[in-house]
Amino acid sequence: MKGKLPDIQSFESSTPLVGTVLAVQANFYRVRLEKAKHFFLCTRRSRLKKIGQQVMVGDRVLVEEPDWADGRGAIAAVMPRQTQLDRPPVANAEQIFLVFALEEPTLDALQLSRFLVKAETIGLKVGLCLNKSDLVTTLTIQQWQQRLEEWGYQPLFLSIYNGTGLEQLREQLHQKISVFAGPSGVGKSSLINLLAPGTNLRVGAVTRKLGRGRHTTRHVELFELPKGGLLADTPGFNQPNLNCAPADLSLYFPEAKQRLATSSCQFSDCLHRDEPNCAVRGDWERYEHYLNFLEDAIAQQEALKQQPDAESSMKLKIKGSGKHQYEPKLATKKYRRRSRRSQHQALEELYQEAEEY
Repeated sequence: MKGKLPDIQSFESSTPLVGTVLAVQANFYRVRLEKAKHFFLCTRRSRLKKIGQQVMVGDRVLVEEPDWADGRGAIAAVMPRQTQLDRPPVANAEQIFLVFALEEPTLDALQLSRFLVKAETIGLKVGLCLNKSDLVTTLTIQQWQQRLEEWGYQPLFLSIYNGTGLEQLREQLHQKISVFAGPSGVGKSSLINLLAPGTNLRVGAVTRKLGRGRHTTRHVELFELPKGGLLADTPGFNQPNLNCAPADLSLYFPEAKQRLATSSCQFSDCLHRDEPNCAVRGDWERYEHYLNFLEDAIAQQEALKQQPDAESSMKLKIKGSGKHQYEPKLATKKYRRRSRRSQHQALEELYQEAEEY
C-alpha cells in the first residue's frame, strides 16, 4: 500500500506533512499524505493524549519525522474539523447515506424513520439508498418511491446483483467525504466492495431466526473511490439513540417543517400532541412515529433531570433490594494516595516521552 516512493528531496524533513486519517485501529493511524499520495502508519504524540486530543477517521493531521522507507510517522497535530460525528466517529464528513434493504431483511418503516430522524440531527446532507431492489416487484418500488417522497426524501433504488442505481450513486459520492450507515445485513459492505474495487470487505448473511444481518464491520474506515472521494463504512446497528430535546424533535421531520413553514402553532412551546391550534398535528403518515419518538425524548429528558448534581452534597446509593436512596456524601480527604493504575499510566507516559526524545 506504500506505492512508489516520492522524491524525498522535494520534502523538508523538518517540515510537517499534511495527511488524512483513513483508519484507526488500536493506537495506530493509517494516514494518506495529500501531496505525495503516500501512506504512513502513524502513532500519536503523547502530548496530544495529555491534552485529550482525539484523532478520528477523516481528520486532517500534521505528520512529523516521516520514515519513507518503512512508511512510519507520528501525528503531531490535528487540524480544525469542519464537521464531527461521534457515532460513528468520523471527522469532516460532508454527507451521510442511510443504506437499507427492501428485502432480506424486509424494510421496516418505523426503523427507517428512526434512522432518518437520527441522521437529520447530525446536520449533514442526508441521502437514502434502498438496496436489493431486484428482490421486489416494480409495484413495490413505486409504492416506496411515492411514500418516501411524502416523507420528504428522494431515495436511490440500488441492486448489487444487476447494477441498478450504482452510477447515480457514484455521481453523488464524487469528490466528497461520505458516510454509509444503517442496520446490519443490508449490503453496505458489498456495496462498498463495488464502489471501491480492491476493498474486499467481509460480507455477512441475514440470520433466518431474527431476520436481520450479522455485524461484519468492526471499526470505521475511509476507502478511496476510483474517481475521487472518500467513503466510510460503519458498524451496523439496528436501533440508534435519539438524543434530542422534545421541543426540537419536529425540526427533524421534513413533513413537520413544511407545515411550520406555512403556518405557526398557537403556543411557542407546542409539542404538537393535543395543544389547541397546532400546525403540525394532522393526517400525515409519520405523525404516529413522531409521537412515538416524542415519548422517548421526554422520558430521556426526565431521566437527565433526576440525575443528582455533580456538586450536590448527596449521592445516589442502590440498596440490595434495588431501591434507590440518596445519602450524604462523606467529606473528601485533603490528601489521597495515588492508585497503582494512575502510577502505571504516569510511568507509561514518561517512557513514551523518553522514546520520543
